[in-house]
Amino acid sequence: MATRINKYLSEVGYCSRRKADRLIEEGKVTINGKVPEMGTKVEEDDRIEVEGKLIEKSKTQKNIYLAFNKPVGIVCTTDKRVEADNIVDFIKYPARIFPIGRLDKPSEGLIFLTNDGDIVNKILRARNNHEKEYIVSVNRPINRDFIQSMSNGVEILGTRTKSCLVKQMGAKRFKIILTQGLNRQIRRMCESLDYRVQSLKRIRIMNIKLDIPTGKYREFTKKELLELNELLKNSSKTFD
Repeated sequence: MATRINKYLSEVGYCSRRKADRLIEEGKVTINGKVPEMGTKVEEDDRIEVEGKLIEKSKTQKNIYLAFNKPVGIVCTTDKRVEADNIVDFIKYPARIFPIGRLDKPSEGLIFLTNDGDIVNKILRARNNHEKEYIVSVNRPINRDFIQSMSNGVEILGTRTKSCLVKQMGAKRFKIILTQGLNRQIRRMCESLDYRVQSLKRIRIMNIKLDIPTGKYREFTKKELLELNELLKNSSKTFD
């Protein structure tokens, strides 16, 4: 059965569909020696290469789902040109995996890694409204106006952020639960109100909470995976 090339690359655990589309656009993918167009379909006996490396579909491939407590300074990329700070090289997992979404370099906390391209798309799509929870410290005391403004949404990147739950936890510290993931969203939200983030830690993604030391990872439990699949069952994918 023919499969779109981006879906094929996600199913074999090479990368997410979004990353596959970028590789195709950059001309780094070939099918039987030819650079394909976006949406090209492949058959089982086609020869697929990425940057000259043959990509083979394992018949016994096991889906991998990891929860990782990212330290400050680690970059959420699989780009091997990012040496030392690359999240995949830091973890040194014995199979090909990639992060679901990202935490910027100065941030820390929970991030998922997997070889399942379809779950990436379901979790990341903003309209699926999946929760991510953070603890944030800023450079000066916060007040009721700050909490209300952050909760109601602020203007960043040419749009207004979605309403969200924000709760004060100290003079300069608050908890925030987002259901969208704009670039550097929390930092930009704070900056729009004349605050600067001092520390930012993600402590939950959907049903999975951060419960491991900094720099360590663990596999999802069976219970977590069942709950996650239940939460995702009506979620749409980023690409068809």
